[in-house]
Amino acid sequence: MLSTGSPITTTQVQVLFASRDPQGNKGTFGTAAIIGGATGMTGAAILAARAALKTGAGKVCVGLAQTPSPVAYDAQFPELMLHTAPDLIAQAGNIQAWAAGCGLGQSAQAIGWLRLLFISRKGVPLVLDADGLNALASGAISPSWGRGEVVLTPHPAEAARLLHLTTDQIQHDRPAAAQALSSKYRAWVVLKGAGSIVCAPDQSWQINTTGNIGLASGGTGDVLSGILVSLLAQGLPIHIAVPAGVWLHGSAADRLVLRGIGPIGLTAGELADAVRDIRNQRP
Repeated sequence: MLSTGSPITTTQVQVLFASRDPQGNKGTFGTAAIIGGATGMTGAAILAARAALKTGAGKVCVGLAQTPSPVAYDAQFPELMLHTAPDLIAQAGNIQAWAAGCGLGQSAQAIGWLRLLFISRKGVPLVLDADGLNALASGAISPSWGRGEVVLTPHPAEAARLLHLTTDQIQHDRPAAAQALSSKYRAWVVLKGAGSIVCAPDQSWQINTTGNIGLASGGTGDVLSGILVSLLAQGLPIHIAVPAGVWLHGSAADRLVLRGIGPIGLTAGELADAVRDIRNQRP
């Protein structure tokens, strides 16, 4: 249970700095999977995957929403394992956490892959973002995502569509909006924006005080999805992973600004290195 209305505390995020078992291996730290990246939006899935990798997942797989896959591998990060979406979903038994929606698109094929993922994930945590939320709001998919915990990560406009309200109404009472979403979908909710709200299914909520206006640029939400799916794949309980991931995302932006990188011109692709530095407690 979260401390309703209070800021996310440094005590809550201490797990991010725990030493790793020196006898561990890549399997110890989980396999995170990202489904997204339709034509013209491949970068969204890659941004999420790179963030998942540098947040510490043992392995990161990407299922691109294009057939055939437009690229064989990520030249900058060949550690990422690239597949088509259906090929990756077929490997669901090897995945510890999923993120879906980053640049997924709204094609009938993409919607079909989302439905297939809901059936195939079998209790594994799922982070649903971006076009996954848009499909939910439009009724193209229903919240019949099976057993297992779900995290929804809308920005205010997406939250408005999910609740059939205006963005102004969402922004007028952000905690109430997050609670309404959590109640409607029986899921964890991260309502993004200045002072992101983290709301648990029991309606308890907290506000995040890290982050800055540098995060107001394309792709930073995809990075957040990558951070969250990585922490979940590493086995952090969801009540720890979600607030810790949101705090870590904002803290990475704060660290970059302190170094003179932004806020103007701060890019989503720069966040992952700062996330890795923070987890390793490097100045």
